[in-house]
Amino acid sequence: MGYYNQHYPPDPNRKRGNRWVLPLIIGIIAGALFVSFIIPGIVDKEDRTVDNGELRNNANSADIGTKQVVSLDVSTRITEIVGNVSPTVVGVSNIQNQTNYWAQQEAAEAGTGSGVIYKKDNQYAYIVTNHHVIEGADEIEVQLSDDSVLKARLLGTDLFSDLAVLRVDGSKIKSTIDMGSSDALKVGEPVIAIGNPLGLMFAGSVTQGIVSGKQRTIPQDFNMDGRPDWQAEVIQTDAAINPGNSGGALINMDGQLVGINSMKINQEAVEGIGFSIPINTARPVIDELEKTGQVKRPYLGVEIYSLDEVPRSEWAETLNLPDNIEGGVYVWSVEPLSPAAKAGMERLDVITALDGKPIGNVIELRKVLYQEKEVGDQIKVTYYRNGKKLHSTMTLRAQ
Repeated sequence: MGYYNQHYPPDPNRKRGNRWVLPLIIGIIAGALFVSFIIPGIVDKEDRTVDNGELRNNANSADIGTKQVVSLDVSTRITEIVGNVSPTVVGVSNIQNQTNYWAQQEAAEAGTGSGVIYKKDNQYAYIVTNHHVIEGADEIEVQLSDDSVLKARLLGTDLFSDLAVLRVDGSKIKSTIDMGSSDALKVGEPVIAIGNPLGLMFAGSVTQGIVSGKQRTIPQDFNMDGRPDWQAEVIQTDAAINPGNSGGALINMDGQLVGINSMKINQEAVEGIGFSIPINTARPVIDELEKTGQVKRPYLGVEIYSLDEVPRSEWAETLNLPDNIEGGVYVWSVEPLSPAAKAGMERLDVITALDGKPIGNVIELRKVLYQEKEVGDQIKVTYYRNGKKLHSTMTLRAQ
């Protein structure tokens, strides 16, 4: 009889049907524990956020049914700048007396624009706007950011820079704008325009863009004779500047005034091109208008254009310039009895230096003339005529 082949007879008293009862009971208990404790813990963990290793509940949320409403803080640098600067940008209304059907005089709003509060003393506040905004006005009104209206006095205006200075009662003026530097601007730098496009109904409108170009020159024809009378130096931006924005503020990302919005190319084929007067160019004009009411500029008495407006081939063929000349301005006409006329300058002479400083274009000539010279000063002009280098000393007169 071997041990490995030994068989035992079955127990006749054993109940085979009770084997599955105990595992079933254990499974039910385990499932209940899982549903009661494990799943809620997982869901609760998913509804928490981890911050520096610590769990933190979303405090700014409230359950409404099965949805959550989350409170978000959308404040940005731009909203902060706009909040600080907007009270310094005002609406300017040009009021002119008109004769009605019954031959009676009545005041009517001839146009609106924008202005910027740049200074305040113990009695008055001072506002810069555009010349064309207040041109021909019999009365000028200023609307503040709180919709209150003040009468304004015109202290001075200048056609060539398109700038004007107003003065109002300073008791209701709480803040003035900070001045920046337009020379420090870089192409591609973000800027903000604030003003009143299309009238005071859109007062305080804000647009954002970038500096598209610096030291742009735009020809200005004041007497509408088809020939430019002036070359305005401007900042080009793609921030939307529409009629009514004129006189408003161009702001950098430090909340500083870098330009006075002035012009827009209004052509169907042109979009996203606006212009602003650089504040470094405007500031001395503003100071002079505030103090004397007018701007006295020294001038040579010539109509000039930059050489870069002429094809290079014409430099040698028409103007007879030497090959080493890299820039300058050419004379288109000479005003009779002007300093240039008395010095013997002629049409198509090319100015290359003033007081020994190289002149590459119209802007560089104006900077030397307007920033370094005064009426009555003498200036040495270097120019070329038919390939010959000439010098002449002129006494500057007021324009």
